[in-house]
Amino acid sequence: MPEEWVLRIDAVLGALPSCRQESAWTGTRWRVGGATVAHVFGGEDQLFRITFRGESDEVAAFEHMGGPYFRSGWGDNYIGLLLDDDTDWDELAELLTDSYCLQAPARLAEQVARPGV
Repeated sequence: MPEEWVLRIDAVLGALPSCRQESAWTGTRWRVGGATVAHVFGGEDQLFRITFRGESDEVAAFEHMGGPYFRSGWGDNYIGLLLDDDTDWDELAELLTDSYCLQAPARLAEQVARPGV
């Protein structure tokens, strides 16, 4: 995983209340309490992926959009995104913030400013 990408993701998630970066079974993940907010991994096939949580209507929309989004088989509210040189980092930051707010306890999520919410 390119370190620059991990640092960009950590700049977003590490700024959120009680969200911490840690090594995962593969790659790196960010958690709040015991809940995973995002997980970045890959490289063996020269593709890098990030998974995160979304509202069920968003999951369906992203799945139907196709690449660079993909459906993760880990649950019904996971969104997957292939990372590359064309990744829209501003959009990803919003999606990661939403994922955090879905996973964090309400008292922490209420502290986060979310555009459009």
